[in-house]
Amino acid sequence: MLSPGVQLHIQDHYVVMDNGIIQVTILSPDGIVTGIKYNGIDNLLESEDEDVHGGYWDLVWSKAGSTGTTGTFDVFKGTSFKVVVENEDQVEVSFTRTWDISLEGSVVPLNLDKRFIMLRNSSGFYSYAIFEHLEEWPPFNLPQVRIVFKLRKDKFHYMAVADNRQRFMPLPDDRLPDRGQPLATPEAVLLVDPVEPEFRGEVDDKYQYSSENKDLKVHGWISMNPPVGFWQITPSSEFRSGGPIKQNLTSHVGPFCLAMFLSAHYAGEDLVLKLNPEEPWKKVFGPVFLYLNSVSSEDDVFSLWEDAKNQMLRETQNWPYSFPASEDFPKSDQRGKVCGRLKVQDRYISYEPIPANGAYVGLAPPGDVGSWQRECKGYQFWTRADEDGNFTIDNIRTGGYNIYAWVPGFIGDYRYDVVVDITEGCSIDVGDLIYEPPRDGPTLWEIGVPDRSAAEFYIPDPDPKYINKLYVNHPDRYRQYGLWERYADLYPDGDLVFTIGVSDYKNDWFFAQVNRKKGDGTYQGTTWQIKFRLEDVDPTGTYKLRLALATAHLAELQVRVNDPRADPPLLTTGQIGHDNTIARHGIHGLYRLYNIDVAGVELVEGENIIFLTQAINTDPLQGIMYDYIRLECPPSSST
Repeated sequence: MLSPGVQLHIQDHYVVMDNGIIQVTILSPDGIVTGIKYNGIDNLLESEDEDVHGGYWDLVWSKAGSTGTTGTFDVFKGTSFKVVVENEDQVEVSFTRTWDISLEGSVVPLNLDKRFIMLRNSSGFYSYAIFEHLEEWPPFNLPQVRIVFKLRKDKFHYMAVADNRQRFMPLPDDRLPDRGQPLATPEAVLLVDPVEPEFRGEVDDKYQYSSENKDLKVHGWISMNPPVGFWQITPSSEFRSGGPIKQNLTSHVGPFCLAMFLSAHYAGEDLVLKLNPEEPWKKVFGPVFLYLNSVSSEDDVFSLWEDAKNQMLRETQNWPYSFPASEDFPKSDQRGKVCGRLKVQDRYISYEPIPANGAYVGLAPPGDVGSWQRECKGYQFWTRADEDGNFTIDNIRTGGYNIYAWVPGFIGDYRYDVVVDITEGCSIDVGDLIYEPPRDGPTLWEIGVPDRSAAEFYIPDPDPKYINKLYVNHPDRYRQYGLWERYADLYPDGDLVFTIGVSDYKNDWFFAQVNRKKGDGTYQGTTWQIKFRLEDVDPTGTYKLRLALATAHLAELQVRVNDPRADPPLLTTGQIGHDNTIARHGIHGLYRLYNIDVAGVELVEGENIIFLTQAINTDPLQGIMYDYIRLECPPSSST
């Protein structure tokens, strides 16, 4: 049976897009989605909560010179409505808010254009937005941009973020003061008297469901009666900031379904977009696809997740979409391509360069080595190299880029210093690229795996009173609440001591160096020790200590060798990090690498000790996670 075409019904204060499968109602000119009708349900969106709109774009902004990651929250509404495309195959509508000098100080100095698209025979709809700042307008900061859908709490109780991260969820009412007990952070609540008794004693925290950009392609919710799925599909990460392993929120109790485009989570102020005076800027966020599916029997309800994943693959294959009408969204033939091969040259592993197997290779705006992880104004395009180090990156928007890379198993960052100029239809082969990771001499010893994560270290069982049942016997066990408190349980008096050749980092290296809570409620900084023996010492040579950090939060790392009271220490980082990874159940934030010279005269034949002190001790959530530590011998011609 031929389906009807797409129809657009325009009323005084709202518009309706309808393709016979799904019907979407949008306030006009606000551009707020108030209704989604599908499969016999009159509205999938929560309509009883007057404070929370059904489906909306929002942002957080602050004035130039502001510090931190907060600001003015704006569920921005359009002031004019326009039909961009209207035919039987497609409807695209636009809701815009235009800035002028009379608005200075009251709203963010941006022209904002929210678009919604519906296609024939499509079980869903698309949304994207165009942000534009003109050169003559005031500078400002932009910490967050996202699109949010608040679904009906009486229908959507089952949430899916990944194959092994899905579950029935508590109700929003369970977080209210009479049912939930606030914990160390506002997002974390212990459910003491939930509506459904099965959730009693669990912790609910939206950050337990964060995902890395590279994995954050489809997530959403399932209603059991009738069996319906609501899914947010992001087919490309090109418009998201911070690179492939930047973590973002997904879905959480509400039930909320989010698409995060720009956020400072797990990074802090480094990922706040800051426009400078006289800096023009324009960016397209999206499109993302809001996909709906259903089955006839509740017995098949979990097949909705498999279907959503298949739909995600179809959307990804169709990227970049051919149908968005904005000239600011380039089609496939208006983009370019880069390919090449990355090799690693580490002469202490192999005389010949070796293929960068599994390397993350990407194009991002020109900057310093590693700057991509803090970049948030432009577009980024990433892939994984194959086992031979070959990589191909398709569908790159025109402009100038550096090629960046990092290789699991090796420390540091690669940057191809030549700016690659992408033009329409270009295909550029950069040939063989050689990455020389930091290395002065052969490895004396190492702790961990250089992969920008602390996941390989010892992650304790949670306190039984702070359980999220999803993460019991789960590979992501670090997502449990309150693990930082377990350090003092395991080390009540002295701190961690790791002995090279005896200790095992999987069991003996706590995943985060945090403060110890004392009996009087204050906190104490901690000093970890690495003990190692040297049979011979080159007193005239320089040893090299490589410290790669997976994250830091309001911490100061001090390094000393053989004298725990040496002043000044061999290294002090000063205060570093606003990643907040420990509180938010992540296992990495921003990557930091410190390369420390250790003079041979500071070492002795026999037992040596490296002291690692986290010196700032005002709260329990300060600390660092190590990625990898290595001590290198001085270079010598005989090695």
